[in-house]
Amino acid sequence: MFCESISREFPASPAAPRPRPDGTRTLARIASPSGRARTIGLTAIAFAAGIWLAPVEALAGDFYVRGGIGLDRSDRTAFSDTDCSSTAPAALYGCGAGDDGAPYRSVGDFGTVPAIELGLGYADGPVRFEVLAEYRPDYSFEGRANFLAPGSREEVAAKLSSVTGMLAGFVDLDGMGLPRRGLFAPFVGAGVGVVHTRVGKTTMTFPATTTTVPGGSRTGLAWMVTAGVAMAVGERVILDLAWRYTDLGKARTDRGPGKVIWRDRSREQRPLDLAPTHARVRTGLGVRLSLRYGF
Repeated sequence: MFCESISREFPASPAAPRPRPDGTRTLARIASPSGRARTIGLTAIAFAAGIWLAPVEALAGDFYVRGGIGLDRSDRTAFSDTDCSSTAPAALYGCGAGDDGAPYRSVGDFGTVPAIELGLGYADGPVRFEVLAEYRPDYSFEGRANFLAPGSREEVAAKLSSVTGMLAGFVDLDGMGLPRRGLFAPFVGAGVGVVHTRVGKTTMTFPATTTTVPGGSRTGLAWMVTAGVAMAVGERVILDLAWRYTDLGKARTDRGPGKVIWRDRSREQRPLDLAPTHARVRTGLGVRLSLRYGF
C-alpha cells in the first residue's frame, strides 16, 4: 500500500541488472574458509577409486552417522501480504492488481541455496531410519514488485537462513529385489519435520525511493523426498549421491518499523509501521553428496 503510492509518484526508469550471489562459492566458503571442501571432494573420489569395494549390505543392522553438502535450486515464489486489507499496521503491498494483472506482490526466487547436513541413523536390512539436521546458512531472495510498468526499476532483495530437523526413512531398492546397476545401489526416501527460517531486512528499490521492510522468523512444517544411488567405498563407509526435493514451508517478515528514503534527499524519510508478509520456500531441484559411516 505504502510502496504503491510512493513508487507511482515518480517516472519509471530502466532496471539496473544486479548480479546474484554465486551459491557454489558460498557453499565452498561455508564448508571451509581454507578450501577444505574441495580437498574432501577430491579425496572421496580417489578413495572410491583406490579402495576395495565392500557390499552396501555391510551397514545392515548398524547405527551410522552421515555428513554431507549440497546445493538446491529454488522454485519461483512471491512475497505478499498476510492481510492485504490491514491498515494498522499498514499492509506493505495492499489489495488490488498490478500492471501485470496479478495481485500486488514481489515475484522472484532464492537462487542457488547451499546446504550442510548431518544425520544419525539405523540400518536394518534394506530399511534405514535417520534423524536429519540441515543448515542453509546464506541464501537470498531477489525479485521484482509489480507496482509499476514492466521494465521499471522496482527491485526487491532479502537475505535468509534456515535450520531444519527431520525424521527420515530410506529404502535400499536392491535389498527389495531391484537389480543393482554395476557398483551403484539405488535408494529412495522421504522425511518430515520442522524448519526455522529467518528473513533479514528486505530492501525495495524504486526509481526515486528505497523502502526497507523489517525482517522476521517463522517455525513450521517441512518435508522432503529423495532418490539416489549408494556406492560402498570401504568396509563400513558408503558414498551417497542423491536428488532432493524440499518444501521449507513459508518464510515471513514480522510486523515492525520500516521506512521510505528519498535517495536525492528531497524529502525527509517516512517511517512506516508495517504488517507481516510471507512467501513459500521450495527447492525444486537439489543434489546431495554425503558419506555414511557405520559403527
